[in-house]
Amino acid sequence: MEHQNVSAVAEFQLLGFQNLLEWQTLLFAIFLFIYSLMLTGNVVIIAVVIQDQRLHSPMYMFLKHLSFLEIWYTSTIVPLHLAKLLSWGQAIFFSACMAQLYFFVFFGATECFILATVAYDHYLAICSPLHYSFLMNQEICTKLVAVSWVAGVGTGFLPCLMISKLDFCGPNQINHFFCDLHLMQLSCSSIYITEMIIFILCIAVLCICFVLTLMFYVSIVSSILKIPSASGRMKTFSTCGSHLAVVHIYYGTMISMYVHPSAYLSDIISVFYTVITLLLNPVIYNLKNKDFKEAVTKVMRRKCGIYGVKVKEISLIR
Repeated sequence: MEHQNVSAVAEFQLLGFQNLLEWQTLLFAIFLFIYSLMLTGNVVIIAVVIQDQRLHSPMYMFLKHLSFLEIWYTSTIVPLHLAKLLSWGQAIFFSACMAQLYFFVFFGATECFILATVAYDHYLAICSPLHYSFLMNQEICTKLVAVSWVAGVGTGFLPCLMISKLDFCGPNQINHFFCDLHLMQLSCSSIYITEMIIFILCIAVLCICFVLTLMFYVSIVSSILKIPSASGRMKTFSTCGSHLAVVHIYYGTMISMYVHPSAYLSDIISVFYTVITLLLNPVIYNLKNKDFKEAVTKVMRRKCGIYGVKVKEISLIR
């Protein structure tokens, strides 16, 4: 007889930060402020890269996609959490929980693939500069980004499908502020096969992306050390130092999120991983990027100039 999934649980209770009930208003203000800064920073990056012709290179194309990805990645979690803080309610419907789980895994995996692709771009630029324009042209760059997004879609689909097929008949309390892979622990049916398949999938994605990134940077560091002058080594390393910092923060917090001593610490690490890290990325990538800062200044002057002309025209008409 074919097994039918009948989920008695219609909604889940998100218990994240339950021990900070008296700080709900402050938490709401902090999350809203950080979320607004993250949106602003990434929207500025996307707008500047699109409008400035000098930034139409593979590196900035990858950066544009990372910014676009991070906007949606954080938007999968933070707005719903803000609504819960504002209404003092922690319930989320089963279907909404599954949707949040899917997009969380989808965007997280896609970021892993794109970060590995950026490492490959830096590897070609530093280790094979004479062949860079041939090995990383606009067509190849577009294909690499497309593959990263498609791979992310597939990675998110399988865990969500398998978890949605499980029976949930209570309890319905999640010790987190959003739905993640720990949700399967609440199932009242056997989760061994589901857990093993998802574990293998996650390890495969993380290991492949991390090992590839590590291999690229070993080759990059080896090439940098062969540069005779110290100033040359520093200048070359500065081109990929920001990406290396982002990779370190991203993988470090991701691993820490699933290796933790308590649920409370898990919430703190998850905030850093899903919100703070994505806020830092625009700053890290562009703080010392001379070309990008000049492009921002140029775009702002152009916009202010257009606005000034419009104001003058309106005043003359009046």
